Amino acid sequence: MSVTKENILQTALALFAREGYAGVSMADIAGELGITKGALYRHYAGKRDIFESILRRMEQMDGENAANYDVPAEPIDQDAAAYGDTEIDSILAYSEAMFRYWTEDPFASAFRRMLTLEQYRDCEMARLYSQYITGGPLKYMADLFREMTLRGCWKENDPMQLALEFYGPMTLLMAVADGPEVVEAVALLRAHLRRFVEKNRA
Repeated sequence: MSVTKENILQTALALFAREGYAGVSMADIAGELGITKGALYRHYAGKRDIFESILRRMEQMDGENAANYDVPAEPIDQDAAAYGDTEIDSILAYSEAMFRYWTEDPFASAFRRMLTLEQYRDCEMARLYSQYITGGPLKYMADLFREMTLRGCWKENDPMQLALEFYGPMTLLMAVADGPEVVEAVALLRAHLRRFVEKNRA
């Protein structure tokens, strides 16, 4: 069997999402791939090397997603002008795309599941979970809403309150999408985004 670095990355992340990062060894990854540990080590120096490759992939995909929907990719202190120039329609399109990304894209969904499993037993995983899923997106939206409020886009002038109202249901719907029930999570998200704009747009 011909195994590539990409095969290894995908397989390892799928295992991390199912068993947790701490619960998977290099032997487990090699076994899942049907290769020897020696063959695996020819591609990656160890489990940490695989994990860092996963993080680099996530950072790259984050930048590409932001560019595709014309929203800021950098923190506000590095590109404040981009936050002020962002349009409501771009935020809505980006938000739905990111919801689909986190729930439907195999790589991103597995990454989210891994962080969800590991956040309570590993400080680094907890930081990454906050960065990607909770606190990071919440701050990002608050920064966007703060700059947009200065342009008169919103009735509400508390950007963190706007961010909570906007983003909170998205994290809930991610959990709903993971559940055993068949729920039209994307349709619920669209309805939420539409109502948010109708209620808060100036």
